[in-house]
Amino acid sequence: MSASLSPNQERQLLWLLAAVQFTHLMDFMIVMPLGPEFMRVFDLSTAQFGTMVSAYTLASAAMGVTGLFWLDRFDRKRALMTLYGIFIAATLACGAARSHTELLVARTLAGACAGLMGAVVMAIISDLVPMERRGRAIGTVMASLGLSAVAGVPLGLGIASALGWRGPFWAIGALASGVWLCLLWRLPSVRQHLAAAGTGVRRNPLAPLAAPGLMLGWVLTFCVVFSSFLLIPYLGAYMVGNLGLRMEDLSWVYLCGGAATLVSARQVGHLVDRFGPARMLGALLVGTMGPHLLFTHLPPSPLPVVLAVFVVFMALTSTRAIPTIALVTARVPPALRGRYLAVNMAAGDAASGLSAWMSGLLIATAPQGALIGFGQVGWIAVGVTALSLFILWTFGRSPLPLSAAAT
Repeated sequence: MSASLSPNQERQLLWLLAAVQFTHLMDFMIVMPLGPEFMRVFDLSTAQFGTMVSAYTLASAAMGVTGLFWLDRFDRKRALMTLYGIFIAATLACGAARSHTELLVARTLAGACAGLMGAVVMAIISDLVPMERRGRAIGTVMASLGLSAVAGVPLGLGIASALGWRGPFWAIGALASGVWLCLLWRLPSVRQHLAAAGTGVRRNPLAPLAAPGLMLGWVLTFCVVFSSFLLIPYLGAYMVGNLGLRMEDLSWVYLCGGAATLVSARQVGHLVDRFGPARMLGALLVGTMGPHLLFTHLPPSPLPVVLAVFVVFMALTSTRAIPTIALVTARVPPALRGRYLAVNMAAGDAASGLSAWMSGLLIATAPQGALIGFGQVGWIAVGVTALSLFILWTFGRSPLPLSAAAT
């Protein structure tokens, strides 16, 4: 059962958890636009910079698997405070790095904490927010993705212009330190799962998660993320090389896409609570097929046309995670929820890395900069989305784990 929080306490909790997500998303996203500066300062090749970016998500995926063995053995507040504290130290270390190697190590440590932080955040929401409001709660926290794109990245780039590339890391570290103190003061202990875990005999942590009904949740998450990240990493290059946009247009396009994500995340959360996560996820999966094909086959077009299609693409694609998380958490008993979500986050991280790598193998770049084969990748994304629909149908009909109905 969920702990009883007043509406004001619940609202404060969600905004604090959204702030945690905002800081670690900013820490991840700010590196990519600063790429040219890193390559100049540290004399990096494109491959070395790509390694630095991928180290974050790969470390997150690897650490997510380790969370399987310990994440449900502690008060969730203590787990989050510890992981967030290490993340803050790693982010400040990025700002203090004197070499590419130091920066790579700091990025790896920050990424290792970030994935588990996301799992603990979602476990706290699932433990403390009743099922009838859980979709809205997840939507509120996940709106941090849109906010980081709308306000965080432009602000971070402004700080970098004024203070150099170290400035954004110092700023994120300072902001995260303030959030850490607020969590220490306002976040209650979350220990209900410990009582449930203590009623059974200690056993292999994989054993209770090996039921097909639970493992399908990881497969569903993997496929939903995989189909999205087949396309997302290459959208900027596609818009410039194929659709005729200028580099300076991209900031406005991504600003509008982030704003659409910010607004739609809250709305999708409301709809999840009204219609249920399975039905809403099915609608979003079907609804993204058209925009994925339209965008990947769009001819050179004026900025307003590209902007309109991109906004629809981002508003639908980026919100599919909300009903996905609401659905899988509803089927997992509290005593298993932390470690289950840790592996679930690892599945998402692995999917994003593998899909981006697969797209890179399928896409070629013409001499004038156009991407060749992006339309083919669009069809593959739609195919994986169709597979996700089948997995969703199967997942919804698999037996519920013992005591999951009480969550």
